[in-house]
Amino acid sequence: MSTLPAAARQAKIRDRFATQPSVSVAELAREFDVSEMTIRRDLNALETAAQIQRTHGGAIVTERMVLEFDYRDRRARNQEQKQAIAREARKLVKPGQRLILDNGTTTLELAGLLKDCEELTVITPSLAVASELQHAPGVEVILLGGVLRQGSPDLTGPVTEHCLQLFSVDFAFQGADGIGADGAIYTSDLQMAKVDMLMRSIARQSCLLADSSKIGLTALARCGTMSDVQYFITDHNASAAVLRRFEKLGPTIIRANS
Repeated sequence: MSTLPAAARQAKIRDRFATQPSVSVAELAREFDVSEMTIRRDLNALETAAQIQRTHGGAIVTERMVLEFDYRDRRARNQEQKQAIAREARKLVKPGQRLILDNGTTTLELAGLLKDCEELTVITPSLAVASELQHAPGVEVILLGGVLRQGSPDLTGPVTEHCLQLFSVDFAFQGADGIGADGAIYTSDLQMAKVDMLMRSIARQSCLLADSSKIGLTALARCGTMSDVQYFITDHNASAAVLRRFEKLGPTIIRANS
């Protein structure tokens, strides 16, 4: 292996922790064909950035990075389908609208497509969505207050619920952890269930974004039903029979092609 610049090597070391939470200095030195002293300097730099914690003879990944790797893994899962769904959702957005985007990974894909919008207001409890849009010149971002949810970069709790009641929006875009065969919408977080319902209550229209892998699944808390939303966008792998059943509950069904 040719010697990499320090920054590139440190990025690869950081990614190594995604699959192996504990690594020795000797292992890394052999893998990157550099001295153990060079690896120690790399680990010191990563520890300074709070990405790893040094141990005797090596390092372990910090809790912060465990959470980051987990979120990155969830975002990458079925990403092609999520991107296709986001493209269809983008077609519903018009200049001058007020939107609320939840903390879903499919919703985050939509946020990335809103950067060129004009006179748009986006309200969100998601730190990831806010970060995605912070430099978009035509988008005003309002980050809701609340308690940082363990294991995910978003806010929830009574403060979030209170903040939501201050607003009125044109469109709510939301994800789901599961959609039952009867059209029930589920989330795995009990606190997020109330936040999800409040989002829909302040929106003139609601759009559910979920890839086909979520259909047929349930989770801890029921937070609504297909009759509560005006649009459901999923991917082309979704069962036509199930979608016809959902359509009878009221929403316009859109199947996105990857």
